[in-house]
Amino acid sequence: MTLPAPNSYSLVLPPGWRRIPLRYGTENAVGRVLDQAFAELPRDKVFTYRRDLEERLWQQVRDAREADGLDLYLPVELLHGMSVPASILVSETRMPVAAGLDPRELALVVASSDSGREVVELDGAPAVRTERTAGADPGRGIEFPSRRVDYQVPVPQDPQRWLTLAFSTVAAEDADGELSLLLVDLFDAVMTTFRWSTR
Repeated sequence: MTLPAPNSYSLVLPPGWRRIPLRYGTENAVGRVLDQAFAELPRDKVFTYRRDLEERLWQQVRDAREADGLDLYLPVELLHGMSVPASILVSETRMPVAAGLDPRELALVVASSDSGREVVELDGAPAVRTERTAGADPGRGIEFPSRRVDYQVPVPQDPQRWLTLAFSTVAAEDADGELSLLLVDLFDAVMTTFRWSTR
């Protein structure tokens, strides 16, 4: 008996991270993030800051939706008194593949198409992990370099559908600095909790 293709997934998030769904319930999720961010401060003193943060959040949501995003994960609590410049975007893509191709073979083909890619295991199945740095691009409004890690996961029972979990952290000076590397380690740890589900 063939199991149905999963239609959902789960992740165990680090403390202080929140999920913003991009297809349904987005407005409520953004409101909860803002309420949490300013819960300890008097409303009359934070109006301008809240409005600015809300504008930035909605811009991130619009960018994520343009990238066919399903979910956006953001850190909403300070770490040692500093905001964490990172995000995780989950999106679904389609990749035409030959019928009957084994998922492991498929992952090896994808991994061999570019340097910096490797095959890893997620929830007992093969996935492709890519790590790279991206430079600043002031012409596109990108002021700082970033370090990025993507996991591409073929959906079981439906290898033409792939889930991409894309992590990005912005570095004010060095995308290979200690904080960036620590956040990459954190994301890799989060990915060990990835599980498919059918609901």
